[in-house]
Formats: sequence, C-alpha cells, structure tokens
Amino acid sequence: MSSFSSPHYMYLFEMKNGKKKLAYGQSPEDALNILALRLSAAELAQINREQYIKIKQRELQQYVPELG
Repeated sequence: MSSFSSPHYMYLFEMKNGKKKLAYGQSPEDALNILALRLSAAELAQINREQYIKIKQRELQQYVPELG
C-alpha cells in the first residue's frame, strides 16, 4: 500500500536555539523519524520533541522567518 493513501501533516518542532524545524509525516513521531534520516545526531539533539504545532501547508509562509 502506498504511503499516499494515509494523510500526512506538517509539523513545526521547537528547537533549543529558539528556531523551529519543519517536518512532514503521518504523526509527530513519524515526522521525527523522517528528519532522523537526513539530520545528524547533533542536529536532532537540538529538537524539543514534545513542543510542536501542526500546521497547514497554506500557513507555511508565515513561519518561514522562524525556521532554523
């Protein structure tokens, strides 16, 4: 079964440096697992896994200045 048959969402995770990290997945845990594929361990350690918000794609532009 294709991963496109189940909904995916965008999540903004708070980082320790005050910025936000954008992730995409079926759940916050899935989004973090996807981030783990492309980030180093040091970069992942900067993400606060418990503090996130779910956003809609059309809202993304308002968060661009906060991304890190």
